[in-house]
Amino acid sequence: MQLLVTLGVFAPLLGAAIAGLFGRRIGNFASQAVTTGLLFFSCFVAWTVFIQHTWGHMEAFTVQIAPFINVGDFQSNWAIRIDALSAVMLIVVTSVSSLVHLYSWGYMAEDDSRPRFFAYLSLFTFAMLALVTAADFMQLFFGWEGVGLASYLLIGFWYKKPTASAAAIKAFVVNRVGDFGFALGIITVFWMFGTIQFAELFPMIADRAGTGWEFLGHTWSALDLAGALLFVGAMGKSAQFFLHTWLPDAMEGPTPVSALIHAATMVTAGVYMVCLLSPIYEYAPTASLLIAITGAVTALFAATVGLMQNDIKRVIAYSTCSQLGYMFFAAGVGVYESAMFHLFTHAFFKALLFLGAGSVIHGMHHEQDMRKMGGLWKLLPVTYAVMLIGTIAITGLGIPEIGGFAGFYSKDSIIESAYAAATTGHSAAGYFAFIVGLLAAALTSYYSWRLIFMTFHNKPQWTEEAHAAHAHGHDDHATDAQLETHSEPLPDAHDDHAHDHHGPLHPHESPWVMLVPLILLSVGAVAAGFIFAPHFIGHHENEFWRGAIFSGAGNHVLHDSHEVPKWVKWAPLVVTLIGAAFALYYYVLREGLAKRMAEAKGPLWTFLYNKWFFDELYDVVFVRGARALGDLFWKVGDVKIIDGLGPNGAAWASLKSAARLGKIQSGYVYHYAFVMLLGVAGLLAFVIATFGA
Repeated sequence: MQLLVTLGVFAPLLGAAIAGLFGRRIGNFASQAVTTGLLFFSCFVAWTVFIQHTWGHMEAFTVQIAPFINVGDFQSNWAIRIDALSAVMLIVVTSVSSLVHLYSWGYMAEDDSRPRFFAYLSLFTFAMLALVTAADFMQLFFGWEGVGLASYLLIGFWYKKPTASAAAIKAFVVNRVGDFGFALGIITVFWMFGTIQFAELFPMIADRAGTGWEFLGHTWSALDLAGALLFVGAMGKSAQFFLHTWLPDAMEGPTPVSALIHAATMVTAGVYMVCLLSPIYEYAPTASLLIAITGAVTALFAATVGLMQNDIKRVIAYSTCSQLGYMFFAAGVGVYESAMFHLFTHAFFKALLFLGAGSVIHGMHHEQDMRKMGGLWKLLPVTYAVMLIGTIAITGLGIPEIGGFAGFYSKDSIIESAYAAATTGHSAAGYFAFIVGLLAAALTSYYSWRLIFMTFHNKPQWTEEAHAAHAHGHDDHATDAQLETHSEPLPDAHDDHAHDHHGPLHPHESPWVMLVPLILLSVGAVAAGFIFAPHFIGHHENEFWRGAIFSGAGNHVLHDSHEVPKWVKWAPLVVTLIGAAFALYYYVLREGLAKRMAEAKGPLWTFLYNKWFFDELYDVVFVRGARALGDLFWKVGDVKIIDGLGPNGAAWASLKSAARLGKIQSGYVYHYAFVMLLGVAGLLAFVIATFGA
């Protein structure tokens, strides 16, 4: 098993090397076949490990491969750690990645750079596998930075597109901010414990929970400091509030990239890291409070912004941001199991929604604006069916004590756990998270069904009649579209492949190589909840996690969540139905009403449409501020002060003094005789004054 696991982890790296180094020689088909085949092999290994762990009672183990970094007491080895957490992440990463590889055969069929694209995909997957199987902080950091690099390459894959290049740079820079905190957190842990090996570190935490750090005359909790710094890294990687701005711009990459980044891999790394470090956070209450509040605020913020987006991919991107908020506030109140369960189910229905959106974009000839769609359910029946499944799953639609799709089990568990933390655990953050969780659930339902109604129902906006109305200025969406021309992304295609349509579109269903992954993901979106709920959060929970997640002696939140009042169990369903009812009213029963409200450009619409003005605020504070500071140092500090008083000032003084001294050299003998006479007189005066007459 150890050899098989090792091969499964390194198989994507082999595929990336073959496609990246020899792709031009072996061609597009061979590059696709090699990388996809190796990914499916990794997926087979991952499911074998997961099944053995879940039903075969396989014990956790670590495979030591090679020394990594050995400097004094700082010891790091490359290893593969297999336990419940890594087993879950292995199937999440490899399942979604292998289906994304297969899906890309159809979606990227027109692109001439497929070997490079598939090499980047496989490199991304290997970095994520290295991250989730890390046995110490150093390998975790390696994988952390590896997915950051690969995401930069994938988001900017169409590098001739200025917006794609800008989005890639933005994602890279914002994540470096988070990674700075992450690195400081690792340093703090090493300072406290003298090791970065998880197996050595975790047993030591309880004994050193009271360790303090003296700074500015105050003693700070060292574990809280370490936990908060590590969470800053998670905020960047998982796009939490303040460090979220890169996530929607990442939509500039190809749609398969969006599915891979937003569903199963990069953005969930932060959640996984917090759950992995549960032994730290159980003894770091302040850091846990920070996680709970940040997650709840992120869930609400992203849900409000998602209400007003018109790009089909950006709606789903903000949905990802909101769902990650759910996972974090679950971990913040101590239910790491529910956080991991939602991560697990979210991977299926979010990948389904992104790839379904890609199928719509493909069928609409690279059109992403939902206002230019409508009436597609008859023309894209398979895509419509799987998108419905994904929408039902993400909204958590289900009946308590009966069941529902995947999101029903995991999201409801988080909301119920927040209430349990508030009531039995007396957590103020629990009350806040519970209220925000319900509100975000209503908003999620609204914008998710809004997407379905605008895309697949309503009057088609791509027909000859719609184009004729647009030509005469009567298009229902023309005014709103004009308002957004400055911020809408370019078509989801390379410049060489983008289509400029001046006539009506002819939407069509995607090829089966794209539909098969959608169907498989829809199975997970339907069944992953009720099959695995007993193992993740139910009566088999302790047996499933087997110590991979640590809960303190006073942490009974998950068990208390099963005993919450009935109204708490029914509340998510009620708010979900309310959100869906509002979407039905505004976009079906009163079609055009939402458009007229947008045309009014009220303050709330403007605030939400402009994403709380975070991009504008960051541009003023950081971009223009950095430029102004740079200009100050350059024009004042460097040019005027350093150069003015230094090289330029000395040169100027030398030039001026030389010019004046030069005038003394007149060339007349009587001038020189007069100067000599003055010199002799001065010398005599000095001698008389010194020695007397």
